[in-house]
Amino acid sequence: MIDISNAGTYKLGSHRVKRMGYGAMQLAGPGVFGPPKDRAAALAVLREALRKGVDHIDTSDYYGPHITNQLIREALHPYAESLVLVTKIGAKRGTDGSWLPAFSAADLQSAVHDNLRALGLDALPVVNLRLMFGIHGPAEGSIEEPLTALAELQRKGLVRHIGLSNVTRRQIEQGRRIADIVCVQNQYNLAHREDDTLIDELAAAGIAYVPFFPLGGFTPLQSTELSDVARSLGVTPMQVALAWLLQRAANILLIPGTSSVAHLHENLAASTLKLPGAALSALNRIAGDQTAARREPVQ
Repeated sequence: MIDISNAGTYKLGSHRVKRMGYGAMQLAGPGVFGPPKDRAAALAVLREALRKGVDHIDTSDYYGPHITNQLIREALHPYAESLVLVTKIGAKRGTDGSWLPAFSAADLQSAVHDNLRALGLDALPVVNLRLMFGIHGPAEGSIEEPLTALAELQRKGLVRHIGLSNVTRRQIEQGRRIADIVCVQNQYNLAHREDDTLIDELAAAGIAYVPFFPLGGFTPLQSTELSDVARSLGVTPMQVALAWLLQRAANILLIPGTSSVAHLHENLAASTLKLPGAALSALNRIAGDQTAARREPVQ
């Protein structure tokens, strides 16, 4: 029996959610573009996630585009009062599936209305401003103009809470002077731990940290240490990677995605896994190994 409440809860704005959530990105087609191969299976995953107790779902109208929000509405509307839908804005898709920056005031206003319309909501519970100064990672740049525009939409009642995604520490500091920031969504996992210090700083401020690509992204995490720990515990490497994140800090909220009910069950079961000290020590070596490998000169 899977009980995701074992991992505890954490505040997300005015909400308090279970720390194991669900990310809807993989419900779209290949490259997060176009419709899913199996629409019925995608709807089944969403319904099963809620049946298993998931109470926050991460999505965006640029997934597909429009696809994941349409699926969420079809599967779950009218929404349970306990369900928190977290969307993100700041990008759009080209006709070829490319990811394009879109964070002018007009772009953001249009994106908020697109999300409201697709999801069938009067106000969006949480909106992450996804910065596109760096496509594959954060890069410095002022966020005053786009965040001020988003804060204005919040004042109009279209957005309840604001988060930031793909951001640097300096941008978070700037953002907190403009608006109340309830969460930060950056890349973080066993092998990519550049935000270690930032996570602890956000925890001290009561701000949730939501790692995207918690399992490595489109290239899954690969590590001898990870495989060895999983084998010793009789679970999968991906379950170990998720359990490690849950034990890393109490303010971490997880949103692993999948288009398979079986894989959903596997991900959710990680919330019941308690990693012993020896396993944690072995896993904490992975980041060092990966850093050393990246520093080796190309032959």
